[in-house]
Amino acid sequence: MALTSYLGSHPRIGGQTYIHPSAQVIGEVTLGEDSSIWCNAVVRGDVNRIVVGRCSNIQDFVMCHVSHKHPGKPLGSPLVIGDYVTIGHNAILHGCTIGDECLVGMGAIVMDDAVISSRVMVGAGSLVPPGKVLESGFLYVGRPVRKVRALTEEESAFLRYSAEHYVRVKNNYLSGA
Repeated sequence: MALTSYLGSHPRIGGQTYIHPSAQVIGEVTLGEDSSIWCNAVVRGDVNRIVVGRCSNIQDFVMCHVSHKHPGKPLGSPLVIGDYVTIGHNAILHGCTIGDECLVGMGAIVMDDAVISSRVMVGAGSLVPPGKVLESGFLYVGRPVRKVRALTEEESAFLRYSAEHYVRVKNNYLSGA
């Protein structure tokens, strides 16, 4: 595991958080309690901040990055991920906001200033364009994404289940099981 400081900003790691040895966590990054960062994921908060909520998981080969602050955009585009969020393998998150209890499917791309409200499922391979706002309680798919339908009760329950499953898996890693 590589925890790397950048210009005086150091990653802050919550209790019972698991970071795989191949992952990179850089700069102004805050990882919430019981979160997990998996194989070869990059969480690069060098030019802006990244916050990952509690019980959230960033799976294998995910790229998390931000847009820098500048005179035309003093806050830049930080990356903020809520609680109980699952980010699927090989996704790219760039300067966006993701609410609580969401699932971003494998290979999805979420661009600057997009907002994924709480309790949303983004299908694998989807593209969420810059500034797009996804409404709570729906499944979105496509390139670019479009709202397909309301989540079923089973899908809604799966959002929390998925995150809790990854908490159990990371606990196995932490215990050496």
